[in-house]
Amino acid sequence: MLTHTDIRPKLSINPALARRVLTGFIRDQITKAGMKRAIIGLSGGIDSALSAYLSAEALGAENVLAVRMPYKTSSADSLSDAELVIEALGLQALTVPISDMADALIEQFPDMSNLRKGNIMARLRMTVLYDQSASWGGLVVGTSNKTEFLLGYSTIYGDSGVALQPIGDLYKTQVRELSRALEMPKSIIEKPPSADLWVGQTDEGELGFTYEEVDQALYLLVDGRYTVDEVVAEGFDRRFVEDVWRRVKINHYKRTMPNVAKLSRRTIGHDFLYLRDYTGR
Repeated sequence: MLTHTDIRPKLSINPALARRVLTGFIRDQITKAGMKRAIIGLSGGIDSALSAYLSAEALGAENVLAVRMPYKTSSADSLSDAELVIEALGLQALTVPISDMADALIEQFPDMSNLRKGNIMARLRMTVLYDQSASWGGLVVGTSNKTEFLLGYSTIYGDSGVALQPIGDLYKTQVRELSRALEMPKSIIEKPPSADLWVGQTDEGELGFTYEEVDQALYLLVDGRYTVDEVVAEGFDRRFVEDVWRRVKINHYKRTMPNVAKLSRRTIGHDFLYLRDYTGR
C-alpha cells in the first residue's frame, strides 16, 4: 500500500468549527425532542469518549449519563479509560454488567461464533441504554463514525440503534484529530480501536486493514465520487479498493431506515422525509 500524502490534507478538518457544529447539532436534536438529557454507552474507546465530550459541552455534564456495560471478557482498560472520561468531564455514571444477560442466551448454543456473541452483546447494551432512557429521561446518543457506517461495521439494533449520531460524518482519522484538539486522555486516543467483544479483538484485525488506509480510499470513493478505477490510478491496490467498495454497497441497508413499500403520495422515507417546521402550526 502506498502512502498517499496528498489525500491526508483533504481529510483534515477544522477542529474548532467541527466542535461548534457538532455541539450545536446535539443541543438542537435533543431540544427538538422535548428533552434536555443524553445517555451514552461509554466503552473507554475514542468514539464514545468523543461523543461524551461533545454532549457534555452541548448540554452540561450534569445532563449526560455515561453507562458502562462490561462483559466478563471485557478488558480492564476499557473500564479504567471510561472512568478517566467520567472524572474529566464530571458526568453522571452507571455501570451495568451484561455477562449474566448475554450468557443466558449464549449458553443455549455451544457452537455460537464470536460474531453472534458480539451481536448479542451489542443489542443487550442498547437494551440497557434505552431502559435508562425511559428511567432517566434522555435521548440515546450514538458513537459510530463515518468509516464504520460506510463499511457496515455495526450491529443493527445494537450500536446503530440510537436517536442521533453526532460523529457519524467524521472518518476515524478525523475522530482522532478532533479528540486531540479536545485534549482527550492520551491512553484513549492511542489505544487500538476495539469493540471489546472478545479477548484480543480489534477493529483493524477484523477488517483486515488500518483505518488510515481505508479512510483515504473511502474519502476518494465517497466524498470525491471517484470510480474504483480512478482510485486505483491514485496508487491504491485494486483488490483492496474493490473489497472496500463492495462492503460499502452491500451494507447500504444498515445506513437507512427499514424500506417502506410505497403506496400513498407521501410515504415515510420516500416523500415524507422531515417535518415542515417545529412550531406546532
